[in-house]
Amino acid sequence: MARFHLSLGSNVGDRAGAIAEALARLRAAGLAIDRVSSLWETQPVCGAAGPDWFLNAAASGETALGAEEVLGICLSVERGMGRERTIAGGPRVIDVDLLMLGDVRVSRPGCEVPHPRMHERRFVLEPLCEIEPDALHPGLGLTIAQLLEHVEDPHRVRAFGPPAETSPAAARS
Repeated sequence: MARFHLSLGSNVGDRAGAIAEALARLRAAGLAIDRVSSLWETQPVCGAAGPDWFLNAAASGETALGAEEVLGICLSVERGMGRERTIAGGPRVIDVDLLMLGDVRVSRPGCEVPHPRMHERRFVLEPLCEIEPDALHPGLGLTIAQLLEHVEDPHRVRAFGPPAETSPAAARS
């Protein structure tokens, strides 16, 4: 079993509801998520994402699945919720990224673990640090808390609300 770490984000429609639905779908697909961060509102990093701020969250748990299998579940959830990848970095109803899977390191077309830019992104590190500050990045040898302490990302990230699963929008989904 290995500990997996996911980043979830949405900047289209009912953002909190989309994150709650994605978490439910990930669990239904067999990912044993046992920790979910609060919701964080984050400034778009890429101009193609549009002007609407994202809601982001992190989730983690244990799995016996390999990186390709976990990533496949993430992509299936995105597709099932209507995610279309028509514009690189564009607006999205849901984004589910596999950040880390234990100490696994994979670099293949379509599957890179740990996520190659996670250590550069405040919107990934803030929620992940909330639930897993001592998790060790397998490529850099630093904890999530240490990565957050040194990140140079100027984009704003602010606490938004309780975990997606406990938000009023989650109760409706």
